[in-house]
Amino acid sequence: MHLMKKTVYTALLFSIFLLSCHKNVVTGKRAFTMLPESEMMAMSFTEYDKFLSEHPPLPASDERVQLVKRCGTKIQKAVEQFYADKKATRDLDGFNWAFNVVDENTINAWCMPGGKVVVYTGLLPITKDEQSLAVVLGHEIAHAVARHGNQRMSQALVLQFGGTALSVAIQTQPAMVRNIFEQSYGIGTTLGTLKYSRNHETEADKMGLIFAAMAGYDPEVAIGFWQRMASMGGEKPPQLLSTHPSDATRIKDLEAFMPEAKKYYKPS
Repeated sequence: MHLMKKTVYTALLFSIFLLSCHKNVVTGKRAFTMLPESEMMAMSFTEYDKFLSEHPPLPASDERVQLVKRCGTKIQKAVEQFYADKKATRDLDGFNWAFNVVDENTINAWCMPGGKVVVYTGLLPITKDEQSLAVVLGHEIAHAVARHGNQRMSQALVLQFGGTALSVAIQTQPAMVRNIFEQSYGIGTTLGTLKYSRNHETEADKMGLIFAAMAGYDPEVAIGFWQRMASMGGEKPPQLLSTHPSDATRIKDLEAFMPEAKKYYKPS
């Protein structure tokens, strides 16, 4: 009897774990996401508005804004088409896309849950053109639709608060929760700093290439972009000690994945 109870209990825990996992439609892998995506989006929309109030975006008339919105909208449509093809449109429920540019000399871009994107002007001299910008936007949007930030935040909240619900954590420790949220999505940091794990980065690289290719951008330009990022130098920890793949590993992985990405390439 005791063995039977233990078996039932184990099966119940396994079922709960599966229900708490999100399946990546590209890789087919499941990953633990404790937080309901609806709650993540609600927090995202609040934090996005707050960020823009503290960092006023450039006006719509600015050529850089027009570039980002044009490119971002193409990636958005590609994402929506990809998920429709995979019969996974429900994964995008609640998305309310927005693309803004902040005039700050930071080499960064990010996407919050629900498609809330910010690009910093400091990134644009590195991307150089719309094709390479598409590589970055595809990558950052891939993080959002794959719920990588949710996974990161779920892990952090479990460590900090145990099984406490997000709403309760926000009420009791709002500053800490906001800090965890910002760290999980790389807000205010530099592109490629310790935001996501190596696995997340590799997934986003591959998904982002597919989205960019479907949007009509040549995925081959990703190699040149990451080579430019690598040439910027700076001290970097050995790959074993870093949460990110090394520049050489990332470029090698992108080259290996390129034939698959090219299958989705539809020149506009």
